[in-house]
Formats: sequence, structure tokens, C-alpha cells
Amino acid sequence: MTGFNWTSEELQEIVDNNNIVLFMKGTADAPQCGFSNRAASVVSKLGVPFATVNVLSDPRARNALRDWSGFPTMPQLFIGGKLIGGSDIALELFESGELQTLASNAMADE
Repeated sequence: MTGFNWTSEELQEIVDNNNIVLFMKGTADAPQCGFSNRAASVVSKLGVPFATVNVLSDPRARNALRDWSGFPTMPQLFIGGKLIGGSDIALELFESGELQTLASNAMADE
């Protein structure tokens, strides 16, 4: 993303404008860490469109996102405007079927 200042307003807008968004290191096609790879894989298994934001694209990104969300680690998954958590939480919710329900509900709200 170019021209992005990582303000609270901009981060909120990204979350508001995407049913599912994954803030991650790298991209879904080229993850730059194991945790981001796991999260992207889990979200991909949902079979619904999702947005990704590469937090390595700007040195200010990770701190701005942490400050805004209150969640200390990357990646960060948001579904339906709510912070779900990182890769471990996403995997646990996927295995229990809860992540599919959250995604389905978010997509139905379009």
C-alpha cells in the first residue's frame, strides 16, 4: 500500500471495508513468516474472499497496528469488523468450526 499513514482512521477504514482482513508479514501468495503463512492458509480454507495488508511494507505499520488493535503480535485477523486474533487462535477456531461460522456471518452481512 502506498501513501498509507497507518492512522487509526485508516486502519479502521480497512477493517470496515473488508469482511475479512488479515494484517500479515508478506502477502497470502508470499508470506514472510511461519505464523503469517499459517494464518493465510487457514483463511484461504474458508473459501471466501479476504483482504491482506503487508505490515512489512512500512516500518511504522506493526507498531501502529499494535497500538490501534491492542493485540501484541502479527498476524492479526479481523472478521466482520472484529479482531479474531493471530494464527494460533485462527487455527483453533477453524478446527472447531467457529471460524467458518464467523466468516459466513460476515459475508451474509454484505
